[in-house]
Amino acid sequence: MADMLHVIHYFGGVENLKGKKVAMTWAYSPSYGKPLSVPQGVIGLFTRFGMDVTLAHPEGYDVFPEVEEVARKNCEKYGSKFHKTNDMKEAFKDADIVYPKSWAPFKAMEERSELYVKGDQKGIDELEQRLLAQNAEHKDWTCSEEMMKLTKDGKALYLHCLPADISGLSCPEGEVDNSVFDRYLVPLYKQASYKPYIIAAMIFMSQVKDPVGTLMALDASDNKRKMF
Repeated sequence: MADMLHVIHYFGGVENLKGKKVAMTWAYSPSYGKPLSVPQGVIGLFTRFGMDVTLAHPEGYDVFPEVEEVARKNCEKYGSKFHKTNDMKEAFKDADIVYPKSWAPFKAMEERSELYVKGDQKGIDELEQRLLAQNAEHKDWTCSEEMMKLTKDGKALYLHCLPADISGLSCPEGEVDNSVFDRYLVPLYKQASYKPYIIAAMIFMSQVKDPVGTLMALDASDNKRKMF
């Protein structure tokens, strides 16, 4: 939701989002087991705003099929598009927004959860080595300067939930080139800055029965601060 709020502000309003192409792509990481929350959140939420979302990843890095179904139903309801591909370049082509982010296959995450429940540390260690070797087969899946040139006018908005694995800075090879990441530092800080507001809004809505009425009353009152 914080990412969506950033996108809304960046493009000047919700009314300007329909038809924007979003490339939600897997990217190489020298670590393993990163969660699927970002790709699943993006395909499930951005399609609700009429955006055309392409989910790209190497074979074997699927997200939960139930979430993909949510994206497809959103397309029917909101006139958006959802497309899957195993080609990162195809996803980046003419994209307005790119979100290259590493994640682990959902089947591997299920396996890891079962191993943790059993307390099988040997199995966990073996799974880690398998996943690291699998990741290493796809080091070309990275947000490079050449990849960014494929985007719309070569100036797509780059998103990341942070921290990113930055090639040549935090690791030898990672999700994004140092030069690309450095160029988007200000937008990335703005993206991250919306998280506290979303968290506060979620807490507020869980505690207040009539959030709209409460906010309107606060706005009309003379009190500068109010505690709940």
